[in-house]
Amino acid sequence: MDIQDKRDISREYFSRERLAEHHFRSFNSFLDRGMQQVVEEKETIDTDIGDKEGEEPVYVELGDVRVVTPRVREADGSEELLYPQEARLRNITYAAPVFMEMAIIKGGIEEEERVVDQTETKVGRMPVMVGSEKCNVAGFTREELIDIGEDPADPGGYFIVNGSERVLMTSEDLAPNKILAETDTKYGDTIEVAKTFSQRRGYRALVLTERQRDGLLQVSFPSVSGDVNFVTLVRALGLESDEEIVHRVSDDPEIVKFMLENLEAAEVQSTEEAIETLGQRVASGQGKNYQLKRANYVIDRYLLPHLHEEGVDEEDVRINKAYYLCRMAEACFELALDRRDPDDKDHYANKRLKVSGDLMRDLFRTALNKLARDVKYQLERANMRNRNLSVSTVVRSDVLTERLEHPIATGNWVGGRSGVSQLVDRTDYMGVLSHLRRLRSPLSRSQPHFEARDLHATQWGRICPSETPEGPNCGLVKNFAQAMELSQNVGDEQELKQELAEMGVQGIPGIESVEQPADD
Repeated sequence: MDIQDKRDISREYFSRERLAEHHFRSFNSFLDRGMQQVVEEKETIDTDIGDKEGEEPVYVELGDVRVVTPRVREADGSEELLYPQEARLRNITYAAPVFMEMAIIKGGIEEEERVVDQTETKVGRMPVMVGSEKCNVAGFTREELIDIGEDPADPGGYFIVNGSERVLMTSEDLAPNKILAETDTKYGDTIEVAKTFSQRRGYRALVLTERQRDGLLQVSFPSVSGDVNFVTLVRALGLESDEEIVHRVSDDPEIVKFMLENLEAAEVQSTEEAIETLGQRVASGQGKNYQLKRANYVIDRYLLPHLHEEGVDEEDVRINKAYYLCRMAEACFELALDRRDPDDKDHYANKRLKVSGDLMRDLFRTALNKLARDVKYQLERANMRNRNLSVSTVVRSDVLTERLEHPIATGNWVGGRSGVSQLVDRTDYMGVLSHLRRLRSPLSRSQPHFEARDLHATQWGRICPSETPEGPNCGLVKNFAQAMELSQNVGDEQELKQELAEMGVQGIPGIESVEQPADD
């Protein structure tokens, strides 16, 4: 292939305006499916109405959510279509109204529930990405864009909030729900650690399994101070017999020997004893019943939350958690026996990127929770004053709007992150394209992090080897390679699991394995 052919291919590729494609695809996916999934997670808004004797319980049921195209409300009360250039000139937000089906329902589970008020109501305004499928200029020809005062060469992929153009920075992070094994130096000793960032519905929990210098395994996870003995924890999860625990970790003789050491040092021998021991840790000084209740809540809520499946029995979920911990223990032992190399955190297979749609999903989840708390308060206040309960009077649309616009305007995101949204670099056209294809690491720029800043072989073809700033951000702020396209996980996880089961893969949570016909 000669230079002219390469130029023709490059010109053809970039003439299709694919440089901000990853932003559009991610944001469109959020509008199509992500918003509705967040609403389905929430499902209902419960209230304290009905706690008093003789009072009927009241709750709100959430339905379909939809976003229209950007509008602006004029002084006379009329709503007009809003175009990006008008939003820039008038210093307003390029946002579209969000409508949601809500029903106020009165009555308990036993008695027949009756709908007090059901309607689709405006719950707020969602900032819309310029160039996305909900943008008012999407699909316009070059001539039509010029007619309405838009730049036909503008790549889009950013938001307009209070007249300022803000781009959401693609965020790089370690892959969630994946076991990473490494050695660590603790109190002068080298220990083996298997860790996983368990993530579900925006909640992220770090679970560590460590093999201490005496060979004993300890597990740490959120809401429990210090470490919990591995055998105690798997017994609390339902793996009771020594044989089953050893078999689930490994059948390798050397690993079995390590496991027998752990079983000999075990503090408890049954599931009941294990839960009692855990209860004394998480609620010391409380009554025994409360301790047991708290211990059960902690292992269900905070330990490996990503293994929770809708419609799967709680006992099966606990057994799956025990199996997962056994797999983490095996990783520690394999590392101790030099059967595997430590996982490379800088390898790109161990990284995941959060693009605009993923970031907006996190934001919408917290905004919806804030709206739910406000609706609960308004319903309870209206009920106290004996007013008629209606959806239109209990929903204040500015609650959701404020929670969506403010983080994009300031860059201060949920989870304590800052600098997530930045002013678009309009120095020149190349500056805009570079900014849209930039990604940032969550690591602190004040620390050395030499290995994280280095070029890694797996970045070849994905990350530009030369475009990174000088100074403290060197190697932490990177840019996509020129023709790099970002793949997106848009498939249904349940369908994928079903297909794997049909291929004969066993032990998939929530899926019955399918018997394969024997080969003749």
